[in-house]
Formats: sequence, C-alpha cells, structure tokens
Amino acid sequence: MLMRMLSLIIVAVVLLAACGPAADVAPPATDGPTAPLKVVATTQQIADMVQNIAQDRVELTTLLGPGLDPHSYVATEGDLQTFQQADLILYNGLQLEAQLERVLKQIGERGQVRTVAVAEQLDQQLLLQWEPEEGKPYDPHIWNDVQLWIEVTSIIRDTLSELDPDNAAFYATNTAAYVTELEALHATLLAEVERIPAAQRVLVTAHDAFGYLGHAYGLTVEAVQGISTTSEASVGDIQALATLIVENNVPAIFVESTISPRTIEAVQQAVRAQGRDVAIGGELYSDAMGEPDTPTGTYLGMMRHNLDTIVAALAP
Repeated sequence: MLMRMLSLIIVAVVLLAACGPAADVAPPATDGPTAPLKVVATTQQIADMVQNIAQDRVELTTLLGPGLDPHSYVATEGDLQTFQQADLILYNGLQLEAQLERVLKQIGERGQVRTVAVAEQLDQQLLLQWEPEEGKPYDPHIWNDVQLWIEVTSIIRDTLSELDPDNAAFYATNTAAYVTELEALHATLLAEVERIPAAQRVLVTAHDAFGYLGHAYGLTVEAVQGISTTSEASVGDIQALATLIVENNVPAIFVESTISPRTIEAVQQAVRAQGRDVAIGGELYSDAMGEPDTPTGTYLGMMRHNLDTIVAALAP
C-alpha cells in the first residue's frame, strides 16, 4: 500500500512539473544547431532546385534518379519508409507521378509529414491543357518553361522557411541568386531557338513532354504518345506522324532518356516507307535529368543540353 501511494505521488509530481508555468522551467540546453530538415524530392528537377536554395541546411533524398519514368514509377517498401521519416516531401503533382500521388496525398492528409505538390500551387492560368475529359486537366511538365519554373522557386523557398524559420534569410538569399541564373538561361534559350528557320521549328519526340518548351520558345511540338508514357502509340499514330514529317520536311526527330527508342525508330522507318529519310537528332532529357556530377545532372545543364541538341539537328 505504501509503495502504491509513493508511486502515485511521484507521477503527480512529474505531471505538475510538465504542466507548470514555462517561466519556472529552465529551457533545455542545446549543444549546437538543430538537425537539418529531412526533405524528399520525387524528381531530379525538384531536388536540384532544393539543393540550390537550401544547400547543406537540409538532408535531401531524391526518389527518382536518371532514366526513371515518373509516370510509371511504383513506390517500394523502402520508399514508404523514407516518406514516413521525412519532414517534407516535395513532388510535382498534376499526375506526373501517377502511381505515387495517391500515396503522397494520403501521407499529407494524415498530417505527420508535410507534403507539397509544387505544380499544383501555380496559377492555373499559367498551365497548359492536357486531357480534361479524362480527369487530367493540366500538362505536368512545367519545368520545360524556365519562367514557369522560376515561379516554383518561391513555393519551395516559402515552404522551407515555414518549417525552418531560423534559416529563412539563407533560403531567400540563395533563391534570389538562383533566379538570376534561371533568368539568364531563359534569355539564352530564346536566342538559341532564333537560329532555327521558322519553317523548321518542329520538335518531334516519343511522348508529349515538351509542350511548355514549345509554348515558351516558339516550337511546334509533335509526339507519338500522349503526355503520359502509359499511353500506347498505335500504327495509325505512327503513320500520321510520319506523314507530317514528310509534308513539313522535318530534318530530325528525337529520342528521350526515359523512353525506349523503339517508338521513334518506328517513326523513322515509316518516313522511309514514304520515300524520305529523317535523322535521329539526338537524345533529350524529358522526365528525368542526367547522371549526377555531369552537365545534364543539373537543371541548368539539362535545359542547355536539350536546346543545343534541338538547334544542332534542326538548324542548317
């Protein structure tokens, strides 16, 4: 009995200490700065922006590496554990990560981890249409318009600052510096496209990932597959595209780093069947960037590579 009473007294003392006025309790001692935020970015493009804005102030994990297609990627058990351990998950949204988005939205709704679909925070009037009748209203490949990608910098800056206000000024300074680089890139891309004769500014790729690039920089974009790589290209689609290439005297077509070249090779064969040759102008990075520590392993380098490849193949 005595032991039970002593136990109750100890519990009561602990509870009173925990609930007492904050002024009566000394703040816990800290040995150094707080631990960095654990941030997960689904795509390399988002991860690269976080790296430029946050640098070493976050612990960054990139889910989808080079060559991986976000349209068809399915989360592994290890991915789910990574999500649960994160402080913040940044993903594109607009059904780019089609198989992942339901999982990410559920995690966000539980409130244990902050999740942000960056493309869905943009003004809808800035977005290109996709397939509204299929419940997919907007094209998700927003990074291919550099000015639109600049809009995302403030979304990521503000989200990081809300979760880590002590480093808000650091994030703001880095964002401003990165935006300056992006604005210079935008001007360069506009100038590069001018080197292509107007009649030859036709970009033919495997899937329709470059709508924003065409809209921003004056290219007509044609593709065998739709915006999602999960759609199938029919023989009729291939034949129709081959006819367009012949009628418009398109000099080159392009493969993509995340898609098998077989579709574009089939278009090339269909063009030959109509009595004309079309070259494969090179490989473009559409849904993923290049390997780390290479020029195409950064957003700036990837965009420059894509435009350089397009111009080299389409300009005389």
